[in-house]
Amino acid sequence: MTNPDLAVICLSGGLDSTSLLIRLLAQGRQVHGISFDYGQKHKIELQRLQANLAYLAENDLNVDWHLIDLSTLAPLLDSALTTQSWEVPTGFYESDNMKETVVPNRNAIFASIAFATALSLSQKNQCVVDIGLGVHSGDHAIYPDCRPEFYEAIFQAFQLGNWDSEKVQLHLPYLQWDKHRILKDAQSNIEQLGLDFDTVYRNTITSYAPSTDGTSNGLTGSDVERILAFNQLGVVDPIAYAMPWEDAVAQALACQAEHLARKN
Repeated sequence: MTNPDLAVICLSGGLDSTSLLIRLLAQGRQVHGISFDYGQKHKIELQRLQANLAYLAENDLNVDWHLIDLSTLAPLLDSALTTQSWEVPTGFYESDNMKETVVPNRNAIFASIAFATALSLSQKNQCVVDIGLGVHSGDHAIYPDCRPEFYEAIFQAFQLGNWDSEKVQLHLPYLQWDKHRILKDAQSNIEQLGLDFDTVYRNTITSYAPSTDGTSNGLTGSDVERILAFNQLGVVDPIAYAMPWEDAVAQALACQAEHLARKN
């Protein structure tokens, strides 16, 4: 019951889930991707994702993808990511600004749908199915619904609430990794698949506050973490920023220095 060929993955169009998708494809997995429109202000991530799926298909890497419309939930979800009048905070990931950008129970909702999908696939195909999630750690606060104990608890609840649930496994390969290590792993997987690194990541977005044309402002916590990862890898991020790459890196490093000074 190990190394299942089928995997269900929650795809946001961001760096982490895209990297996990590439990792699974490099392993030869048959991937079923699920994305969610929950009324997020950075909905352009879904357009970027579709561009990447088209690029993968051009290279004979096909993903069975479904977009689930949860946008009617947006008025009920109190978050800077879903409330139009609420400005997304800037700066390094800290517990205070993360409380503004967390979407109540978002990952529990997503995980529930992913589990139902995986369980259905396992029954239909009489095999074990992985649920792949790109949650990871880092030198910063972690969202409550990205912590390992959260996934262990909710996965146990799903198992208790379903028959034949032993056929669904939770796959969190990045749990102890930071974004730099995720990118480094993706580099080798992209090379193995014969893909272009810049094309893959140009078709992603991480910023919580991009402009209408998809330009990242480089200032939100998600921006800063991404910029630092690319800089540590020694690679220029192929997406567009509202400032030159050198300035984006300098700004991100300054945010990191301030964070470390407060931490120490």
